[in-house]
Amino acid sequence: MDVYVRAGDDDPQFIDQWDDGFGWFAHPDEEGARAGHAVRGDDGVWLVDPLDAPGLDDRITDLGEVVGVVVLSSYHARDAGVLAERHGVAVHLPAWMDRVSDRVDAPVERFTGSFGDPPFRVRRFEPLSMWREAVAFRESDGTLVVPDLLGTGPGYAVGDERVGVVLSHRLWPPRRLAGLDPARILFGHGEGVFDGASAALTDALDGARRRFPRALARHFRTNVRLMAAATRE
Repeated sequence: MDVYVRAGDDDPQFIDQWDDGFGWFAHPDEEGARAGHAVRGDDGVWLVDPLDAPGLDDRITDLGEVVGVVVLSSYHARDAGVLAERHGVAVHLPAWMDRVSDRVDAPVERFTGSFGDPPFRVRRFEPLSMWREAVAFRESDGTLVVPDLLGTGPGYAVGDERVGVVLSHRLWPPRRLAGLDPARILFGHGEGVFDGASAALTDALDGARRRFPRALARHFRTNVRLMAAATRE
């Protein structure tokens, strides 16, 4: 199984569906379980960390008109430029995020603090020197988007966890997210959590350190593969 599939026309698997959005795996069989999302606001549809896939535009059109593509991790350039060009919009990046602009062939617009209407307010994280991440929360409907620090894909959760903290940061989990009360959590890797999302977030943050030995034993090799492959994103 490939960690990340870089080419091909796989049939996408649609996930995380609710009235104002949906997610998809462009390559359902890849180990890394990269997920993109389309989220509707009052201003239109935002594509978040997207990957291209056959039939995707039809699903997006059913949701509304695309007003922007946003990238929330320095390693999630993915197909942002391709989709932005096709829909005639810009790629939106946090003002402080590097790396992505060199990897997208589309106009780039920078934002500070928030994007969209109603706003997704972003929290800045710099887990490593080359890894910058924006966690986005839309308070109006409780939608939380976490690109890499949390997930449900391979290499994240252990035991009864419904959400896992990435192995490299289980000893230093992103506790600035602890005050949020999300109705749903969307991830850059894996399917989202919709039922009991707030409790799942609390459990992930509170139990990250305690479960670190188990996660290390179970997920070390997977995380090495995922991180090595991510450097090509």
